[in-house]
Amino acid sequence: MVPPRPLPPRAFPPRTGLPRTARAALLVTGAALLAGRTRRALRRRVAASPLWPLPALDEPVSGRPRPRPLRLRVARHERIADGVVRLRLEGADLPAWQPGAHLDLVLPSGRVRQYSLCGDPADTSSYTVAVRRIGADAGGRGGSREVHEVLRPGREVEVRGPRNRFPLTADAPAYVFVAGGIGITPVLPMVRAVEARGGTWRLLYCGRGRASMPFLEEVEEFGRQRVAVVAGDEDGRPDVAGFLAGAAGDGAAVYACGPEGLMDAVAAALPGTCSLHLERFAPRAAAGGTGHAFEVELRRSGRTVAVGPDTTVLAAVRAALPGTAYSCEQGFCGTCQQRVLEGEIEHRDELLTDAERSGTMLLCVSRARGERIVLDL
Repeated sequence: MVPPRPLPPRAFPPRTGLPRTARAALLVTGAALLAGRTRRALRRRVAASPLWPLPALDEPVSGRPRPRPLRLRVARHERIADGVVRLRLEGADLPAWQPGAHLDLVLPSGRVRQYSLCGDPADTSSYTVAVRRIGADAGGRGGSREVHEVLRPGREVEVRGPRNRFPLTADAPAYVFVAGGIGITPVLPMVRAVEARGGTWRLLYCGRGRASMPFLEEVEEFGRQRVAVVAGDEDGRPDVAGFLAGAAGDGAAVYACGPEGLMDAVAAALPGTCSLHLERFAPRAAAGGTGHAFEVELRRSGRTVAVGPDTTVLAAVRAALPGTAYSCEQGFCGTCQQRVLEGEIEHRDELLTDAERSGTMLLCVSRARGERIVLDL
C-alpha cells in the first residue's frame, strides 16, 4: 500500500492571527453583506418589472391595510324614537374620540356601515351610536335593518375606528348647529362640548315629527333661547335662512348634518363671514355617478374592462373579479379602496385624505378623468 503523499507546504492559507470568534464574526458579516446586495438587486429587478417573478393572479387583492379592529359587546339596545335605536357597545381602554367622529361597524353579514358617536368622549369603556332604520323603499340596503334586528344585547360586533372627518374647531367665536333627524348624532356631542367650555352657540333641530326625532328631550333641556325645534308635521318647513341670519354672527362656525336638501339650504344661506362644515348622509355624487366612458386595465390580472357613463368602476371590476371587496357603495367605508398605477383620478368620495388620493381611489364612486386608468388588480 502506497502511503499518502504529504501536502506541499502552505497548501492551507496562512493563519491571520485572529481569534476563532473574530474569524466567525467576519464570515457572518460577509454573508450579511452578500445577502444585502442580493436583496437590493432583487428589489431593483422587481421595481423594473412589478409582476416578476409572479404569474398573473386570478383574483388579486389590493388596497390599504385594515386598521386593527375591535371586538365589542352590545350591552344595550334601546328604542329612543320612531325607527331609531341606540346601541351601547362595551369594551376596555377604548381609543379616544372627539365630537364629530364615527365608527365603522362590521355587521355579522359582512356589511360595513358608518355611524356617528353620540355618547361621552370621556367614557373609555363604551361607545354609543344611534341608528335609524331605512327601508328598501327609501334606498336602504339592509345594514340598518340588521342593526335593529340582529345586534341585540350580548352579541359581539367588530368595530373599526373611531375616525373623524367632521371635527369641531376649537377657536371659533361662536357656533351654529343645524341637524336634520338622525343628523343630531354627531352634532349633540359638539353642543355638549361647546356648552361645557362656556362657548356661544345656537341649534336648529329639524325632523318629520317629534316622535321621530332622537334625543329631543335632551336637546330641549338647553332652552328655547338657544334651541329651535322644527317638526315638519306641526311647523312645516324650517326657515333655514332666517335662522342663520339671526344666529350666525361674524366668524361663526356653522356645522350641519342631515339630508341633502337641508345641506343645500344651509350652504345657500350661509353668511359670508361664517365658515361651513358639513356631514352628509351620502356623498354628493350618487354611487352610480354619470360621466364619460373609459377603460380600466387590471394590471395583475391581465384584463381590461369597460366602464360605461352610468356604471361604477366597482361594478365593472366585479364583473371580471367577483371577489373584489366592497361594502357601502357610497364612498364612506373604504372597503373598495384600490391602488392606482396609471391615470388621473376623479375623486368623488368623502373619505380619503390628500395623501391617500395621490395613489388610490374608491371604486364605488370615483372615476377616471381621462380615457384609461390602471389598477393594481
